[in-house]
Amino acid sequence: MTKVNASRRQFLRYSSALGAAGTIGSASLPFALNLATMGSAAAQTSTGGYKALICLFLYGANDHANTVLATDSTSWTQYTTVRTTNEAGSIALPPVGSNGGVLPITPNTTQAGRSFALHPALGSLKTLFDSGRVAIVSNVGPLIVPTTLQQYKAASVPLPPKLFSHNDQQSLWQAYAPEGATYGWGGRMGDLLAAGNAYPVFTAISASGNAVFLSGRTVNQYQVSASGAVPIGGLTGALFGSTTAGNPLKSIITTDSNNLFQKEHANVTNRSINAQSLLSPAMAPAGGTGVPNPTQYTNPNTGALATNGLASQLQTVARIIAGRSALGAQRQVFFVSMGGFDTHDFQRTAHADLMARLAHAITYFDGVLGSLQGTDMRNQVTMFTASDFGRTFTSNGDGTDHGWGSHHFVIGGAVKGKNIYGEFPVTGLKHTLDVGSGSLLPQISVDQYGATLANWFGLSTSQINDVFPNIVNFSNRNLGFLG
Repeated sequence: MTKVNASRRQFLRYSSALGAAGTIGSASLPFALNLATMGSAAAQTSTGGYKALICLFLYGANDHANTVLATDSTSWTQYTTVRTTNEAGSIALPPVGSNGGVLPITPNTTQAGRSFALHPALGSLKTLFDSGRVAIVSNVGPLIVPTTLQQYKAASVPLPPKLFSHNDQQSLWQAYAPEGATYGWGGRMGDLLAAGNAYPVFTAISASGNAVFLSGRTVNQYQVSASGAVPIGGLTGALFGSTTAGNPLKSIITTDSNNLFQKEHANVTNRSINAQSLLSPAMAPAGGTGVPNPTQYTNPNTGALATNGLASQLQTVARIIAGRSALGAQRQVFFVSMGGFDTHDFQRTAHADLMARLAHAITYFDGVLGSLQGTDMRNQVTMFTASDFGRTFTSNGDGTDHGWGSHHFVIGGAVKGKNIYGEFPVTGLKHTLDVGSGSLLPQISVDQYGATLANWFGLSTSQINDVFPNIVNFSNRNLGFLG
């Protein structure tokens, strides 16, 4: 049995928040309200204008090698040789210019002898890249110190723990430590900037369930559903057929008590009720005169229209951002996600659908931010992708296996877009960054990636050192992809 080291107050904070929410176990519960800092408008301080940072996590490990591709002759030959198999599910994509071929991009800064393209389903994302609102950061992954292939093989420098494990690497990306970490770098940024918000409980908000990325030492994530703040059931409307039972129920669950457990439960419940009563009226409505509803996306494999869950999450985020003035918010960190990226099988069709949904949702959100209730918010909101790890360059027939480094997108008006940051790795096998089967040894650490975002977000050098414990080991603390 695993020993859980938690104080009584910590236990009550989490368990009571769940119980007060109504339906225990729901991913959309307003879990872990910030009990210590449920502030008032008087608490607001200036932090230089509103900014929001959004982590878009791709659960399962995105196949970066079919997302951003090198298409120069040498690279393409290696790519088609390795990724074309005798299997019906061969994962090599068609070349530039062919029917359904990869989409060429021209970064502002050239890399000698290299040319590049995006997955065929990323057409609308290519348009944003060409317009300068999307940047690509090449070969990012967890590192403790800069590491060469020789050092990796000899284990002569400290290496990230439990490489190639989904749960552990998801946690390492979000929270510097394997599964079981208690706080992440989104939450830690919230800790440092929450005092600038009138209601710090709305500093770290997840539209996609519980994520350690948003857990801080003092700031805890507030979870919302697609419809916004989640109310405690039974307090309004009919309860067991009675229209008057809501008030007695509220009295029972919020009344103070000499019993410490009951007292803490009442405190959490009151704060949950207060938070919902603040957020619900502040959020812009969905559709109509509020935040436009996302259109359906087209499945590239079937041509069928379908609802895009990621776009719905981003609509919720936009509705909260639209309410920033009513909430007195200056800095907010959000979390959204997609699943399904563990493409060991049927990768070519599965990944095409994932890429279509990704591009559709990002493009929808960019359009919404361009005129969010009459205001262009794109310069004040930055979104970035993250994932468990990259995948192997080799194919297992119709899929790929667990890797390490991967390429990522950064999206927003403040982004120095139309560029690839970091030297794009050699395409092929048995090169100086190949740790096996074409799995990439990262050349940019998650700390460097996050520190660049944190610098734009307003953290000082000392605060960045605190949030990203390994950043002191890297000479390049700012990758330059944000203004």
